[in-house]
Parts: sequence; structure tokens; C-alpha cells
Amino acid sequence: MANNRWILDVLMDLKAFALANDLEVLAEQLDDTTLIAATEIASQAEKVREESNASSSRSGQNTGGFGRHGHA
Repeated sequence: MANNRWILDVLMDLKAFALANDLEVLAEQLDDTTLIAATEIASQAEKVREESNASSSRSGQNTGGFGRHGHA
């Protein structure tokens, strides 16, 4: 979710600190951790979109296609 993106900034700050203090292995690990965090955040956002689309469909809202049932 969007409010979880702050963690990416924190990880980047930690990596900068690690590099400035010759902690190269830690910096590499933080790169991996940043990738994992970004992937999970994106996954959560996708899940929220899918749930939103599903609830819109259940409520009878037209989410695309032609007509109410999505076909011509």
C-alpha cells in the first residue's frame, strides 16, 4: 500500500550509511531487502486493486466491456 513506501526510503538511508562506513556486505544485503520490500508493497497494492474490482463487480457496477454483463 502507498503508506508502506516509506520503508524503501529508510532502507536506502541505511544502505547509504553502510556504504559510507565501509560495510559493503551490509549494503548488498540492504539492496536485496529493498527489492523484497518493493515487491511485497507492489503485491499488496495489486491485491487491493483486485479486491476492489471484485467488490465493484459484485455490487453491479460496470468495470469494463459493453453493457452490464461485459459483452455486446
